[in-house]
Amino acid sequence: MAGRLLEEDPELAYEHTLAASRRGGRVAVVREAVGIAAYHAGKYADALRELRTHRRISGSDYNLPLIADSLRALGRPEKAIELAHAEESANLEPAVKVEMQIVAAGAYGDQGKLNEALAELESLEQLNFNRAFSFSPRLFTAYADLLSAAGRTEDAKRWNAQVEVAERALGIEQETESFIMDLAPEMDEEEEAPRAKDLIESDEDEDQEQEAEQTGVDEEDGLVEIAESEVEGEPAQAEDDASK
Repeated sequence: MAGRLLEEDPELAYEHTLAASRRGGRVAVVREAVGIAAYHAGKYADALRELRTHRRISGSDYNLPLIADSLRALGRPEKAIELAHAEESANLEPAVKVEMQIVAAGAYGDQGKLNEALAELESLEQLNFNRAFSFSPRLFTAYADLLSAAGRTEDAKRWNAQVEVAERALGIEQETESFIMDLAPEMDEEEEAPRAKDLIESDEDEDQEQEAEQTGVDEEDGLVEIAESEVEGEPAQAEDDASK
């Protein structure tokens, strides 16, 4: 129920996870569910506590970006940046690492350090105008927002327009599931990427969920090429292999 309600009614989803916690508070996936639901409900102190507890029980670093963003939401951007640059964040899987640096860039932005915020995202090789990863719409949007805040209006417009191009390439505008597909005919379609609400449906296929909890995001994150014709004035890159 929490998984079903997470997007449409996060407060009620959170209540469901609390009910689960009263029955299985020592189970890692239950504490993760409470933390994720609390985060979506805007209860950042609760989210921070529960996600830290989940990490302590499971040893998983998958939710570090949510922990960092909770710190940021609680008015501690410097702690969010510190966590993003800490040793435990250095070896995160690519998709999780990108999410962490989006949080760090936002934390720099909160402090008015726009140059540092832009540099945080520009250091990512996945910030590629002509390629779309699963996280590219969020990454492009975050970058465009920072460009706008820095007064680079024309650059911000270009990257905002590219958000829609990436969403079309990924099929997001068709309200499909959030999976990654390679549009090149010689490449295989990637498996469906896990969504936050999937992680809290602990009453369905418990063994599969525990495996997902341990592995987090797939090590290789597929991408699609954005055709040169879709982006006026931007040369398409000639790379064939895009998995990072």
